[in-house]
Amino acid sequence: MIFTLYMKTVFFIADGMADLPCMELNGLTPLEAAKTPNMDLIAKKGISGLMDIIKPGTVPGSDVAHLALFGLDPYEYYTGRGPFEAAGLGLDVYPGDIAARVNFATRNADGIVIDRRAGRIREGTAELANLLDGLEIDGVKILFKAGSEHRSALILRGRGLSDRIQSNDPKKEGKPFYEVKALEDTDSAKKTVNIIKKLIKIAEEKFLSAEVNKRRVEANQLLANTLLIRGFGQAPHIPSFLQRTNMKSVCVAGGGLYKGVAALLGMDVIDVPGATGGVTSDIEMKVKYAIEALDSYDFVFLHIKGTDNYGHDGNALGKKEFIEKIDKVIEPLVKVCERGDLVVITSDHSTPCIAKDHTADPVPVIIAGGDVRIDDVTSFGERACAKGGNLRFKGIHLLSIILSAMGLGKKFGA
Repeated sequence: MIFTLYMKTVFFIADGMADLPCMELNGLTPLEAAKTPNMDLIAKKGISGLMDIIKPGTVPGSDVAHLALFGLDPYEYYTGRGPFEAAGLGLDVYPGDIAARVNFATRNADGIVIDRRAGRIREGTAELANLLDGLEIDGVKILFKAGSEHRSALILRGRGLSDRIQSNDPKKEGKPFYEVKALEDTDSAKKTVNIIKKLIKIAEEKFLSAEVNKRRVEANQLLANTLLIRGFGQAPHIPSFLQRTNMKSVCVAGGGLYKGVAALLGMDVIDVPGATGGVTSDIEMKVKYAIEALDSYDFVFLHIKGTDNYGHDGNALGKKEFIEKIDKVIEPLVKVCERGDLVVITSDHSTPCIAKDHTADPVPVIIAGGDVRIDDVTSFGERACAKGGNLRFKGIHLLSIILSAMGLGKKFGA
């Protein structure tokens, strides 16, 4: 066998795909219960293992998880989710900017959050964002852009600002807003709090007469009448993926967060028609664009979000069926392996249906193609991959393992 000195890689993350045994699936996880002939075939062609995204026992958020999976220590580089969301929506995030993620939400007259996602609003959010974008409050410019469904991003641009701000999001419906307050006793934090409070007040006043809300009243839908703002962070200083790997890279994703991580890593980002970042996303089109990108790029980051949504909803059967849908559309990845390029399949965290949230449980991972050392694992699942040749390792080590498999590992010592 001729050792491959250089190849290309498709790095595929099915968000929140890893799970725990489900009663409704006869004690199997959705991944184990799903019919996944293509993932199983890729597993047979590669080496498997389990991965603790941050470290054993630590529950990862999606933002820090992706930093780790791209070889960066989140304890060093993570400043908050806001900058990633903003960058993912195409906003330029500059040093000194304070960014945050925002939900359009529904409140009642008593200040109780009725719905954190305004009935999962899908239309008219750009209209709402435009009502706020470009405002100036106390000498600070407001940049505001709508994303998919209820999601949007905010940037505060000006002097003397702080990201040490507590969110107003109570995280659950039926509760009153948290007070927006400073997490440190500084003039910059107090200034930022005052700006956020004024912005929310302005938004609520403008949203009352917004055309989109008039239409929602007529359709008997929940109003998007307030803002939940969280994930405050300063623009992070992140070394680029190209600098660290010498590979030209690209991201194929629908969700703003994942595009944002890629953008701040210096990756190109492809906007795919029909890629929504939700369960209705055109995942077949995503895979098509990812495969085509291999002609121009060395490293293709492919992200699919829907598995995580089903986990958060506690819908084990829906998650199983969505995994089966994914498996059908990733058949081209089998051919990528067979021609000698590398395919990596994993998840950024576990989102068990029983928990309806992220947990610290390790995720399965396959690395296949090229000249990887093939183990005895013949199916892709949490328990099967636990028997794989890569054993159990931390997420921050995955990129080094990939580089080594590509023939790009650096020798340590003489």
